[in-house]
Amino acid sequence: MSKDHIVKTFDDDLSLLDNKIAEMGGLAELQLSNAIDALLRPNAEKAERVILNDQRIDALEKEIDSFTVQLLALRQPMADDLRIIIAALKIASVLERIGDYAKNVAKRTIALSQSNNVGSATSTIARMGNVVQSMIKNVLDAYVSRDVEQALDVWERDEEVDQLHTSLFRELLTYMLEEPRNITACTHLLFIAKNVERIGDHATSIAEQVHFMVRGDMPDLKRPKGDQSSFTVVEAEEGDSPDAGSTA
Repeated sequence: MSKDHIVKTFDDDLSLLDNKIAEMGGLAELQLSNAIDALLRPNAEKAERVILNDQRIDALEKEIDSFTVQLLALRQPMADDLRIIIAALKIASVLERIGDYAKNVAKRTIALSQSNNVGSATSTIARMGNVVQSMIKNVLDAYVSRDVEQALDVWERDEEVDQLHTSLFRELLTYMLEEPRNITACTHLLFIAKNVERIGDHATSIAEQVHFMVRGDMPDLKRPKGDQSSFTVVEAEEGDSPDAGSTA
């Protein structure tokens, strides 16, 4: 797909655009890593730094927005070049959202630092985070190398994240039914898990943009989904209610 342009500065511009996307993606990946690490330790100060560092990702998105508008206006790109610029613009928006989700994980982590651990929930979230971090890294590599097959591999791996999320959702509901004092911590953990799951979804969105950039269309396959949390019901067994067996 790569080719040299008559105006060499246009090649330089497109290379700079790739570098900005790679920098933004690296920061988003690091933000998620630090947020998960702050959750596992736990470390409220590290979580605070994640929240503050989100400003850099926001600033990079604005830089990319301005730069792509400038390229569209001055270069009037067509065909492959136009797709590269449009995909970069959309990917920057997706990476900004990934940064926001990492920041949300950090915010919930600060609240959780005042609560006790609940089962193995944080370990499961860490597993989800590791998979999602790998997805982000691989899809950014696919973007830089214009590798559609690698992008589709990321696209398919999202099902693994969904399955982990469903399992954790069921586990946390059980903890809340067994012990009402777990409700606050479990609620924060549910939101954290959902944020990580959404980051996985956004990684697949980047994969779709890589497919569009290289081949000119979106994947014609149905995105694999394994998240059944919306349909999960855990019923309390008889006697689980705090009021069970009480008399007036």
